[in-house]
Amino acid sequence: MEHAALHLAGIGLLALICQWVAWQLQLPAILTLLIAGIAAGPVTGVLAPDALLGDLLFPLVSLAVAVILFEGALTLSFRELGGHGRTVRRLVTWGVLVTGLIGTGAAYLLLDLSWQMASVLGALLVVTGPTVVLPLLQTLRAKENLTQILRWEGILIDPVGAIGAVLVYEFVALGGSVDAGNAAAHTLLLFGKTALIGFGLGIAGGYLWGLVLRHHWLPRKLHSFGTLMMMLTLYSISNTLFHESGLLTVTVMGVWLANMRGVPTQPIIEFKETLSVLLISGLFILLAARLTVDQLSLLTWPAWAFLAVLVAVARPLTVWLCTLGSGLDWREKTLLAFISPRGIVAAAVASLFSLRLESLNMPGAELLVPVTFLVIISTVVMQSLLARPLAGALSLSRPTPRGFLIIGANPVARAIAGALQDNGFKVLLTDNSWDAVQEARAAGLPVYYGDPLSEHAAQHLELTGIGHLLPLSPYRELNNLAALHFEPQVGEGKVYRLAVKAGKKPQPRHDQALGHLPVAFGDDVTFARLSSLIARGATLECMPITPTMKIEDYRARHRDRLLPLFAFTPGGRIRIATAQESFVPRSGEIMIGLPYAETGSEAMEAQRTERRRPTA
Repeated sequence: MEHAALHLAGIGLLALICQWVAWQLQLPAILTLLIAGIAAGPVTGVLAPDALLGDLLFPLVSLAVAVILFEGALTLSFRELGGHGRTVRRLVTWGVLVTGLIGTGAAYLLLDLSWQMASVLGALLVVTGPTVVLPLLQTLRAKENLTQILRWEGILIDPVGAIGAVLVYEFVALGGSVDAGNAAAHTLLLFGKTALIGFGLGIAGGYLWGLVLRHHWLPRKLHSFGTLMMMLTLYSISNTLFHESGLLTVTVMGVWLANMRGVPTQPIIEFKETLSVLLISGLFILLAARLTVDQLSLLTWPAWAFLAVLVAVARPLTVWLCTLGSGLDWREKTLLAFISPRGIVAAAVASLFSLRLESLNMPGAELLVPVTFLVIISTVVMQSLLARPLAGALSLSRPTPRGFLIIGANPVARAIAGALQDNGFKVLLTDNSWDAVQEARAAGLPVYYGDPLSEHAAQHLELTGIGHLLPLSPYRELNNLAALHFEPQVGEGKVYRLAVKAGKKPQPRHDQALGHLPVAFGDDVTFARLSSLIARGATLECMPITPTMKIEDYRARHRDRLLPLFAFTPGGRIRIATAQESFVPRSGEIMIGLPYAETGSEAMEAQRTERRRPTA
């Protein structure tokens, strides 16, 4: 028991290291997790999942895949599918079918698989997924229309492709479990029964549980936990009623909840964060460790040729067909055709299908996992390294982003965001206060409602054009975590912090991780001070700097009661006043400053001084 506990703790520690390395290198975490699993399994033999978990391995993998498919389906809103262009709709419908057919044909011809096994492999390799696409897009910085297409394809194709893969697998698995004489007719009958149970239980479970959530018949704090337990219960019941129907059930249930009116799915999706990191990280280390030297030896030239067909034939042809009449030019289509990394769903579903098909003695089932892992690792590595240079060579890279992600939508954040937006700078505010979000929207400011550090934000927080981060929330911990979280995406030197206490620099023992971040607006400008000034009626002003009107003149005009915040050129280059550097706006720049009125004590002192001043 102690030996097993040590191995499980080691898997958790290794997963943490892999996640950290991926974060540092800005690569999809699945890549480092799979490499670590292969190193711990077939390369060194340190980790043997079958010996470690025994009979529990199959149920754990099965339940983990069910959770992944369910939570992926929760993001499949038909409203979003209809609102992001004909190209996206084609890619996640006809594109899935074209890619699956080409993959099936290539697997049959090159890998010497039966049509049944080839169709399973072709179906499960159509999915890309947000876990691999979104980190790639953050470093790619392609034109916004291409980013939107790839982003929404990655989000929507995950559950759509998973449904297709499950249906194909059900057909193949059921066909192999009956006598050859009646195989075709009996398989269709069993397939219909699977579809009936899967869709029936999924729709019924989704509708009834949606009523529970909509009417709050369960305390809000139990919504996420209750949804997870209900999903796992339906999965088990479905499999009990008919073998292998559970995956279809939970996928349909997730889609139904995502599209049911009045159902608060946001907290459920956010619950995915810790669960996904824990579950997926451990799962993929275990799955990669199950690879054997014999399986790796199967990756001969036919497997590489199959990979080449997927990358060089299936994807370009799919993109060309799905972008007919879209208005995209050949350069844009080329970049879209290059980017299609495979991810988490493909690896998990391949491992699960392989386990089950091997138990049915299906020939060729041993090829599913190694070929799938070859496609995942190759596409992630190749496209992570080459996508940005290709975008630059095609002149599809966006200029240096100069927009602002502002943490908070309070009056301070709204005032600063409004001044920036009025002068042509993109802004995006984030807050989990509904009242603050409503105020920001009423002021015409783009805002994201929710936790900016959540998994939902990772998928839906649009950072296109964002090049700076300003933490203007009253919560210091949130500001600090946001700064650390977004620094790899925004860039070094573009993430700022506010002074903790006026006139005092943050103490190293409290802010060691933040010591390198510039202090916005100066050491004496805290959030409390900004909030107090704006509450008393101070407003931001634009102050052109000319040879005859310098910052000293503006200070004198406002009796030295002026906080300089930004200076920008008409061309769009902007500088932020910081405590680390002397801030002197140059001639030709426009300064955004915050002049503020005298307090009562200051006004009385000024009047006394004025009375004491000698008259001419």
